[in-house]
Amino acid sequence: MSNQRTYPLKPLKWYRDLATREGRLAAKAFLVEGSRAIGQIISNNPRELIEILSTRELSPLYNNYTGRFVTDSQLRSICSTRTPQETVAVVRLPMDAYSDRLPDNSGAKILLLEDIQDPGNVGTLIRTAVAFGFSGVILTEKCADPLSPKCVQSTAGTVLSLWIRRTSHYLELVETLKRNGYLLVAADLAGEEEPSVLQKQAKLLLALGNEAAGLSESLLEASNCRLRIPLIREKAESLNVAACGAICMYLSCPKC
Repeated sequence: MSNQRTYPLKPLKWYRDLATREGRLAAKAFLVEGSRAIGQIISNNPRELIEILSTRELSPLYNNYTGRFVTDSQLRSICSTRTPQETVAVVRLPMDAYSDRLPDNSGAKILLLEDIQDPGNVGTLIRTAVAFGFSGVILTEKCADPLSPKCVQSTAGTVLSLWIRRTSHYLELVETLKRNGYLLVAADLAGEEEPSVLQKQAKLLLALGNEAAGLSESLLEASNCRLRIPLIREKAESLNVAACGAICMYLSCPKC
């Protein structure tokens, strides 16, 4: 790794601790695994990448970043996956990700995830939100941490492409957004609104609920409308929340 800048080496425990929320907050950093996801970060947020760890010689793509060679066993001890890819990046933690302060410009479309606990679902929903032009994601404290290794892996490097807020004060943020003109649309099995309600909304707040329990009564009562996706209920009672979210976000796209 002769073409990389060097620096005093951190202990491997420092990197392992990034698998925990406490470790991420202390280091103000998180891990991104795999060259493809890292390339996505470099393309869209190059200044947020701190350093590269790899078991092989790095490509010129990483020349501007500090690099560290690690063995296969060292990389396995750092990464959450059983068979990690050859390259891992340390990336700066997004500002205000764990706060209840909305950005000055919240954007036209926001995703709200209430108590979605599967990291794969959370990561996939973030990736889908980016693909369909959502500006931000609000998550409850009971959601899987969006910057945990499994969530980040499911986002495929898109986790920094929108703003994130994970907070217990999400209902207060909902009320603030509603006062600012956002329409709160709740995806609900018992909903009555057709998917067309998602189209041509100047400001949209789309809410998706827990895999088993759905949305809370508090959030349903706060919603402006309850959306249902037509299903053949005799054959499938419901959709996976990530699939439901993908359909809703696609339908919210003006070009669909």
